[in-house]
Amino acid sequence: MGMFLNTGQTGQNNLTAVTEFFLLGFQVNQSLRVSLSCLLFVVYCVTICGNLLIITLVSTSKTLHTPMYFFISQLSISDILVITDIVPNMLYILLNNGGTITFIDCITQFYFLCCSETFECFLLTVMSYDRYVAICNPLHYSTIMTSGHCVIFIVICFLLAFSMILIFMVPTAQLNFCGLNIIDHLLCDIVPLLELSCSDTFIVHLGIYLLSIPVILIPTLIIVVSYIHIISAVLRIPSSTGRQKAFSTCSSHLIVVSIFFWTIFSVYVIPTKGQSSTISKVLSLLYTVFTPLINPIIYSLRNKDIIKSLLEVADKRVIW
Repeated sequence: MGMFLNTGQTGQNNLTAVTEFFLLGFQVNQSLRVSLSCLLFVVYCVTICGNLLIITLVSTSKTLHTPMYFFISQLSISDILVITDIVPNMLYILLNNGGTITFIDCITQFYFLCCSETFECFLLTVMSYDRYVAICNPLHYSTIMTSGHCVIFIVICFLLAFSMILIFMVPTAQLNFCGLNIIDHLLCDIVPLLELSCSDTFIVHLGIYLLSIPVILIPTLIIVVSYIHIISAVLRIPSSTGRQKAFSTCSSHLIVVSIFFWTIFSVYVIPTKGQSSTISKVLSLLYTVFTPLINPIIYSLRNKDIIKSLLEVADKRVIW
């Protein structure tokens, strides 16, 4: 576990340039690391299977061929990308009590994590708009949320996510690292990377702050405004049964949105000064591992249509 890497000199500073990092993971006894690794592996398998099940059901069941379920299947794809980007390397780090990762691999891991999370942020915003149109403008829902429009929404979210992240990812990739190469974390994240850099990180910080407006603040505002209109419209429904039915179509999405934004704000928005490295690692686990696990559970257990489609598939299997 070398703290310095002899990969070249930085010239004037006469310091050794860093091209690899050593991720510490959790510095605990071996039995606890093995137990945590087993738990993480089980969570990973359940998450992949749960999200693949939703994708399969939405694509094969005709009753689920609606905009809402199409967006749910895209959310499942995003969750699979997030957890696959993080967990395999995390398992290696835990089992080996730390592990090295090259600078290129570190930047690549962080880039795809940011892209997936940003895509999910935009997707949840589109899903809130979908619920807004369904409840507040039901007569025009079929003409506004056509299959073509839904695909366009997803493509725009995808392109925006993968291009906007480059605003701060490109200057981050150009940073110089020298001296210590130890990252006290489970994954490559922007905060520990900037702390290790011996370059001026002003441009990177500026890019992050500017990007937080279209990626976090504006989507949050759109979601809040959408749900203000939704709640207002639902409360005007005369029958309690109608109100309950309208709220039930939004409750799962609202829970997912709350969990997602709470974890993102906890990790990146709330000041981390005085926060222990263990708390930082646990919070990172929440949005990279827990959220992808809980999303399919929320949508499957709280959704009668998905449960019905699952039972129909199960019945066909039994018959065959």
